[in-house]
Amino acid sequence: MVSSLAVASSPNVYCLSCHPSRRFQNALKRIWGNGDIKIGTLKLFSLTELKRRTTLVCAVSKDAEEDFKKTVELDRLIDMLREVNPKELQKLVAENILAFNEGFWIRLAARTETCKSEDDKKDYEELAETLMNTVDCIVHKTHEKIESATDVLKSILKPVVDEVEEVPWPPRDPQALNLMEKELIQREQEGYLDEGFLSEVNAQLRKAKEDGDKPGLEAMLQKVLQLYASRILSKRSYAKKGNEVLKAEQFLEMVIKAPENEWNRLLIDGMTIGNGDVSPEEFYAVIKKRIERTLIRTEGGSYEQRVLTEYLTGIQSRAEEIIQILHGKSP
Repeated sequence: MVSSLAVASSPNVYCLSCHPSRRFQNALKRIWGNGDIKIGTLKLFSLTELKRRTTLVCAVSKDAEEDFKKTVELDRLIDMLREVNPKELQKLVAENILAFNEGFWIRLAARTETCKSEDDKKDYEELAETLMNTVDCIVHKTHEKIESATDVLKSILKPVVDEVEEVPWPPRDPQALNLMEKELIQREQEGYLDEGFLSEVNAQLRKAKEDGDKPGLEAMLQKVLQLYASRILSKRSYAKKGNEVLKAEQFLEMVIKAPENEWNRLLIDGMTIGNGDVSPEEFYAVIKKRIERTLIRTEGGSYEQRVLTEYLTGIQSRAEEIIQILHGKSP
């Protein structure tokens, strides 16, 4: 973590007053905004004028060489940020915090705009969002104590925890779940929902299951993991291919975003075994494809990979149970 940040006049120093999200968005707008190049009228020059212009050309060439070197350095940093695993990302950002100036966001925007595939473009957009949140988190937490994973989990559970008696589930206050979800989203945007956090939730969940006398706490921790998976998976959409809407993908994304207690109704209304137009085979195919994409885009063996894939397989298991019930079979 960076111990201190200074604001200097150099353009290479990260400016605390300039929000990184605005830098990236402005860069996208400005990347091709140089205007048309106009050719002026040709003139004959004197020897003195020719020497002066030759000197200027040499100076410009040197500047161009320096710009090229800076671009190479930025590309190297962007490639490192794309390849690093989530656990090391914050450390890498902190070590290079001064590199996140206007030039960085313009270069990242340029690479985003020149992607050849939609998947690559989405990767860059997701990277940009992650970097914005991480940079903000580092800047705002520089002189503050970074909260532990336990503290973060407590803050998320606070709206639904009863300090006096056994934890009830579902919570008596219907607004409690909304507050819990709001806190989780805020923590995710601040960069706190990392592998350490997921490890803490899984440890607490394992202990609650072993104890066997706290069903409310167990359900609460399961809800935290469901909200996390829903949030992360909803960031990336595959429901459109050009101008075509892929109905099975769109249906899956609707289920992913929905609370778990609404899955039964959505699945019955959306699949052909009920009132919908998506066949079970189509639905299972897009779930399988989403799981494959998740396995590719997450670190092998990580808690993130496990939580996201379990959430997707949970949706498929629920669909299979509903189909069996509607066919008159016991699940």
